[in-house]
Amino acid sequence: MDALSETLRVVRLVGAIFINARFTAPWCYQSPSASTAAPFLEPGADRVVIFHLITEGECFVEMGSEPPLRLAAGDAIIFPQGDAHRMASQPGLAPATGARLDVVLARRPRQLAYGGGGPTTRLVCGYLACDARLGRMLLAGLPPMIKVNVRGSNAGIWLEASVRYALAEARSPRPGGAGVLAKLAEVLFIEVLRLYMNEQGEGRTGWLAGVGDRIVGAALNAMHQKPAHAWTLDELARTASTSRSVLAERFQLLVGSSPIQYLTQWRMQLASNLLCRSNASMARIAEEVGYQTDTAFSRAFRREFGAPPAAWRRDQRARLSAP
Repeated sequence: MDALSETLRVVRLVGAIFINARFTAPWCYQSPSASTAAPFLEPGADRVVIFHLITEGECFVEMGSEPPLRLAAGDAIIFPQGDAHRMASQPGLAPATGARLDVVLARRPRQLAYGGGGPTTRLVCGYLACDARLGRMLLAGLPPMIKVNVRGSNAGIWLEASVRYALAEARSPRPGGAGVLAKLAEVLFIEVLRLYMNEQGEGRTGWLAGVGDRIVGAALNAMHQKPAHAWTLDELARTASTSRSVLAERFQLLVGSSPIQYLTQWRMQLASNLLCRSNASMARIAEEVGYQTDTAFSRAFRREFGAPPAAWRRDQRARLSAP
């Protein structure tokens, strides 16, 4: 399994499509920052990422001092840092005033329809919530906005049609519509990341850039496939068909750490996932993530998370079970 697939298997993504909108020009919609919306979208979430998919017409997105960005049907845009932004039929419009955010998000997907009666734009808004550490790793080095056109891939065309179907099902009396939309939100987010990886040019850094790099990607894939293996820099360099120095330099440039430091961090993420989602013993978890003794595992885990694994497991379970 490649590094991206393995990471997405471990990352606990929770998503939903929460707005289904039909706007007619002129119109302007203010999207708050993810930190403001998170308590209403996914209470207790460490990291929330907002995205929009344009299904009909066109619009512009404005964010801070960035120049307005035009979006057309089939475009998906993700805000990795969850920055506040505006969606509008043309730049410079004042956003409409509406109900409080908690009222707007009380029912999902919320149907929004307003505007001046001109050309129509349809879009859906969604979010993904994930663990803070894994979110930082997965989204490191990404620009404030990521735009791709999903109609450029077979998966994207299928996804867009599926979203339309699921939105219609969400309004039907049959159960399960919200669950289908939640899964589609996750798949859409992953497809946008995959398309972005294929389109990104030279000079990008971050974990996704590393996955897409021939040398660094080979080392990442090896460590993700066999995280318990006693990898050395020499062995990783041979796997990537390069020298120790080239691998170390390129890995540091793109990922921001040495390969062995990254391996330790990834092992700790796997351990935290096992602690949260299983009842496995400390000895079993230590073995699965490459430690020979409970003591060595506990020391490494405490350095990363600030608490021994048993205490951390109790705290996480208490937090998740709290109302």
